[in-house]
Amino acid sequence: MSGGMIGFLGFALALGLIALGFPVAVAMAVVGVGGFWLLNGWTGAAFILGSSPFEAIFPYSLSVVPLFVMMGVFAARAGLSRSLFDMVNSFLGHVRGGLAVTAVGACALFGAICGSSLATVATMGRVAIPEMKRHGYADSLSSASIAAGGTLGVLIPPSILLVIYGILTQTSIGQLFIGAIIPGVLGAVLYGLAIVVRVRMAPHLAPPVARSTWAMRLRSIGRVWGVALLFALVIGGIYLGWFSPTEAAAVGAVGAFVLAVISRELTRQALKESVRETAALTGMIFFILIGASLFNYFLETTGLPAALIRLIEESGLGPTAVLVLIMLFYIVLGCFMDAMSMILLTVPFLAPVAAALGFDMVWFGILIVTVAEIGLITPPIGMNLFVVQATQPGLSQRVVVQGILPFILADVVRLVILASFPILALWLPSKMF
Repeated sequence: MSGGMIGFLGFALALGLIALGFPVAVAMAVVGVGGFWLLNGWTGAAFILGSSPFEAIFPYSLSVVPLFVMMGVFAARAGLSRSLFDMVNSFLGHVRGGLAVTAVGACALFGAICGSSLATVATMGRVAIPEMKRHGYADSLSSASIAAGGTLGVLIPPSILLVIYGILTQTSIGQLFIGAIIPGVLGAVLYGLAIVVRVRMAPHLAPPVARSTWAMRLRSIGRVWGVALLFALVIGGIYLGWFSPTEAAAVGAVGAFVLAVISRELTRQALKESVRETAALTGMIFFILIGASLFNYFLETTGLPAALIRLIEESGLGPTAVLVLIMLFYIVLGCFMDAMSMILLTVPFLAPVAAALGFDMVWFGILIVTVAEIGLITPPIGMNLFVVQATQPGLSQRVVVQGILPFILADVVRLVILASFPILALWLPSKMF
């Protein structure tokens, strides 16, 4: 049996274990160590067990992970989610469906300082869904708008997934962050259009709401100065070359801490809980990284990436056809796995294929993360669907799924646009420094 076939069987076995309910990190580690043992004996397996976990979490660039996680935790504690929602609502709430559009916009802005889709959904769901319910919005529209809007936290920088992708492929994290801004804004606009079209087709889903006065709008803008300053400092500092992504993460964490202190929400107990939450989330991410590292050792030994490149060359498929197949593969995989697991499991053997086809790795990374977003809202395992359901007692999963289709279609449109016009992801990085 060829090495490439062994690698493919190992990949299928890892997917099978995950489908059976094994933790992703454990499934990848078991298959990686077991496969490496079969190919290289116990000595080789003992070597990677002794060296790989350290190498997986040792890189200095990984220090951005706990810092950006801490930034998001402190931002949530500071009550920024409510201020963002009120500000966007003062401008868009009076439009039919405006509260749902507001929820998407607030999710995009909160995701820009949070970096986590699940945290964005959990936080904004508690803020926005009761407000929409109070104004007579249908549960299917309100819950789906939060679940979809939360996915923007995966793409809009700072993004943990873009950090992980950058480390796996040795791609500039700064360029990935800057390149994701336009695609992230495009996603928010398309989600807003999806809501407008849906409400026009079914007006009963979103009754009209009273228009805010300019005095109310100005007051709401005054309450989000901290968010604007924090985002401008972190992303603007990277863009202008003032500091590296790691330094930007430290600046963001300190800035979010200061905002939480100013808001008077950061009590001693809240500080303890924030530190505990940061440690738990960071530990989970690093545990998955260790499992992925062990699995990647096995894949490299089997030569699966090289076998895939040879297979594509012999098939005669062009780069566009291969890209379409990769995107379809991720959409199907996203129905059963969370976004980070997909990235860690597949990028190590798909990135060499993309490089061999001449794809720009910044553009390819943003495409991959965009597809991972689709997986977050795709039944039956879309993680955001479960999180938004958990924020509202009595909300059924069936109701959430009923409203999610327009947002999935909007994501597919965005994917087609980004694949057709790479300049949307590459123009801003080309202007850096």
